[in-house]
Parts: sequence; structure tokens; C-alpha cells
Amino acid sequence: MSTENTAVDKVVLAYSGGLDTSVILAWLQDTYGCEVVTLTVDIGQGEEVEAAQDKARQLGVQEIYIEDLTAEFVRDYVYPMFRANTIYEGEYLLGTAIARPLIAKRMVEIADETGADSISHGATGKGNDQVRFEIGAYALKPDIKIIAPWREWQLTSREMLLEYAESRGIPIEKKRGTASPYSMDANLLHISYEGGELEDPWNEPPDSMWRWSTSPDKAPDVPTCLTLGYQKGDIISIDGQQLEPVEILSRLNQLGGANGIGRLDIVENRYVGMKSRGCYETPGGTIMLKAHRAIESITLDREVAHLKDELMPRYASLIYNGYWWSPERLLLQEMIDRSQLYVNGEVRLRLYKGNVEVLGRRSDDSLFDENIATFEDDRGTYQQQQASGFIRLNALRLITAAQKGRIP
Repeated sequence: MSTENTAVDKVVLAYSGGLDTSVILAWLQDTYGCEVVTLTVDIGQGEEVEAAQDKARQLGVQEIYIEDLTAEFVRDYVYPMFRANTIYEGEYLLGTAIARPLIAKRMVEIADETGADSISHGATGKGNDQVRFEIGAYALKPDIKIIAPWREWQLTSREMLLEYAESRGIPIEKKRGTASPYSMDANLLHISYEGGELEDPWNEPPDSMWRWSTSPDKAPDVPTCLTLGYQKGDIISIDGQQLEPVEILSRLNQLGGANGIGRLDIVENRYVGMKSRGCYETPGGTIMLKAHRAIESITLDREVAHLKDELMPRYASLIYNGYWWSPERLLLQEMIDRSQLYVNGEVRLRLYKGNVEVLGRRSDDSLFDENIATFEDDRGTYQQQQASGFIRLNALRLITAAQKGRIP
């Protein structure tokens, strides 16, 4: 056992009501003799969370928090992230990572509200989530104590967890053999799948695994067309109807999933040093990324757009690695948000058999000038003859190097 957290009076536990966190709840009581406060959050995972309240009460918990944070999650975390066109290692839309800072923040807030000196989570010692929860908590409350049971206890298998649950009288709804073979995490932005047969990166994920999306080859033969309205880089409407961010993401998930959009199968580099194979469904986020780049293409200055693209991988890594509350992420966010002041207008899309196609984009703040870009007769704004001097000046250093024999 770790000696760092031996003196614990009261702990806030991120509690799902499932086997792992129910055993953790009892284990905290048995190991530390402490009072446990439970926090169960709904961030759009599509599962009932109220059942966790009854189970927590059965285990003697007096202070139980059941909270719907979905609107805050989309408004204050998903939307800011998509202003940066954020993807990790070229593919992953960070659906799990972006939810962790919100949960860490709420755990720390409840610790303050209830006088708890510690927090606890069910993340394993092999994954990224332990880092994300704990770095976030330390950033917001430096003196907080953190208990990570998977790094302390000797319950190393599901059978051992079940035996512990039985010894403590913990009710387990799912019988052995009926649970999903995958480790899954869901919120309104995505659902992830890891473990089981997916641990071999050569194995194809079975079509029966996917829960949110139709297989592209079985998607409708008739495409779905829609228009997204933007204000300062955020989607504010679908087909002219003004909606809240949580409503927009929900609707895009439905449309994207129905058209086979958003499936991803990758091997990613975890912050803790190992490679991990994961499969993800992010239908709404996939649409958001494509559409946002389209509206930026006509509203952002060239150098601003390129600078954003250069900084995005760093921004993505900060989120992936758990540094949402870091000074550098906050600084980057200010720059990103400043770049979005004129990212206004509309993007027209077609969703068809796994693809998101941009049909058109328009904005009153567009920097696209047809008079300049046209291939037809010049209209006086751009003099093609001037390009000769421009090219010669930009080639000057190469000409000089070549004359010195430095270019092979």
C-alpha cells in the first residue's frame, strides 16, 4: 500500500455504480476507515446514472452527488477544443481525454463543499486517465490527496473483484459472461472500445461491436444534406434552427451515425509510454471537424490558419496528456479564441455512406475575393506581371546558394 495517503478522513470518489467503482467504494471504507462521498456524472453517455444512488446508499454513503454535466461538457470543453481543429496523432478526436478535466474539476469542488481531504478514481495504473484526473486535480487544488486503488490494492483480476464484492454484499447486476468483452467509455462526443480481441492490432473489429453508427455499406443510399451556421467558430444552428451546443452535438451524432460516419480504429501512443489499440465512434465530432475547417478556409488569414495548424498538435497533446488546466493550454486557448472572431457564416454538407462532403461555404466575413481569384479576365486588382519580381526575390537565396555550389 502507498504511504502517501495513509491519513484519510473523507474522500470524494468518481463513482459509476459498476463493479470496479463499487468495489473501490467498499475498499476505501475497509482500507482507510474513511467516509466516502460519491460523484456520478452524466456527460451524455446514454446510460442511466440514478441507479448508482441506491447502490451507494446500500454501501453506507450519506453524501451522494448525481449530476448532469452534459451541457457544460459540450459548451466549455468540446466546443473550445474544436475551435482548434484538434486531433491527436492525426486521427483521434480526444473524446475520452476532453471529459476528464471536467470530472476532475467537479471532484475538487465537491471536496471543498463537503470538507473532504481526498479524491479517488477507478483509472488503472496502465492508462492515461489516471494522469488526466490527477494532474487536473493538483492544478485546481494543490493540497488534495489522491487515492488510486489500482496502484495500491492486490485485486488484479475480475474474479478477485467479484469475490470481494460478494464478501461485502455488493450487488452486481450483470452476471458473469453477459458483459461486453470490451472496456468502453462513452460521453456525448464519443464511445471508445479497448481490450478483448482488439488487443491484437491485426484483428478486425466485429461489426456487432459498434453501437452508435450504421456500417457505411449499410447506410442509406440517399444522402443527408444539412447547413451549419457558425458564430465566432462555434456551430449555433442546423438548417437555420438556433440550438444550444448540447442539442447540436446530439443532432449531429444522430445524423452522422445514421450515415455511417465517425468510426475509427487506431494504435495510439499513451502518455505512460505504451502503445494501445483503440476503436472509437465520433459521428458528430467528425462532422464538426470537417465543417469547421471549411468555414475557416474562407474567413481566416493565411498565416493565422497556418499558425493554428502548427500549434494544434501541441494543443492536442496537452489535452491528451491531461494538461487542460495548464498555463500553456490556457494561453493557447486565448490565441485560438481570438482567431475565431471572424469565423462566421454557413457551411453546407452532404453525409453519405461514411463520408462528410463540403458542398459550399459562405460568410459576410469571407476573405475570398472572386475578383482576385478568377481565372477569367483580370479585373485590375491583381496584376499577374508583378509575380515575376515576387518570385525572383523569393528565389534570391537559392540562386545565391546555387552559384556557390551549395545546392546539389
